[in-house]
Amino acid sequence: MTKTKLSKFLSYLLKNITSSLYYSLSELTTGLISLLLGFFISTSLSTIPGQTGDWGIIAASIIVAGTEIISKIVYSNKQKWVTRINLVNNFKIGITYGLFVDAFKLGS
Repeated sequence: MTKTKLSKFLSYLLKNITSSLYYSLSELTTGLISLLLGFFISTSLSTIPGQTGDWGIIAASIIVAGTEIISKIVYSNKQKWVTRINLVNNFKIGITYGLFVDAFKLGS
């Protein structure tokens, strides 16, 4: 039995959609995990020393300095880190978001 052009096209389309969906879902989950990990680290590192009241700004500056050092390392070796740049960027977004949430908590 010969396949028609329409059935070949539909099988090709279905195969490509499932493979791209699997890739995008795995990339999405690793991106969300790195985002939430950055948020957790930022919140924990700025909340725990901030309990005394005078270490909050110092902890936030250490977090930002660490983020910038990580950025310098990653972007100086682009060939080595090409596949991980999105994860590092999501991690940094999580850190920034965590610092903003802590700032809003302190302001209220």
